[in-house]
Amino acid sequence: MNNAKDSLSEIDLQHLAHCLSLAEEAVNAGDKPFGSLLVNQKNEVIASARNRVNELNNLAHPEIELAHWAAKNLSAEERNKTVMYTSGEHCPMCAAAHGWVGLGGIVYLSSAKQLKEWMLEMKVPAAPIQFYPIQDIIPNIQVKGPASGKLLEGIKALHKKYYDLQADLG
Repeated sequence: MNNAKDSLSEIDLQHLAHCLSLAEEAVNAGDKPFGSLLVNQKNEVIASARNRVNELNNLAHPEIELAHWAAKNLSAEERNKTVMYTSGEHCPMCAAAHGWVGLGGIVYLSSAKQLKEWMLEMKVPAAPIQFYPIQDIIPNIQVKGPASGKLLEGIKALHKKYYDLQADLG
């Protein structure tokens, strides 16, 4: 079930701010602005990742990296109680990985729908895939997002910065 953005707690916002800083790291490394965290039941960040498509390959999304990490390092019960915080709602590939390894909920800063709208505004090529709400891929998942205010403005600005840099290289 998708909760309204108003349901984001102060703790959620702190974790999303951390995701935003990971997304900024990704842009500074020449990659698209995506960063994600896994947070356990005790509200401890147990793993983090940022986009590494430029370093590795087109599949090097942080959510995939964290799904692999969780499958290797956590029991099924621990995975089910672990929440993924991320700068952007999962693409279908990452949503499937999240579901297959049995991670708990997701809290995202910006939605896939927002990203698509931003890309149109910036006049950049559309993604090579169709985006779907994560609930269409993983039934009964607890979802929170998108955020609003400065955090949302921050991730949008990072997407603009990334595409502006690409145009300059271009």
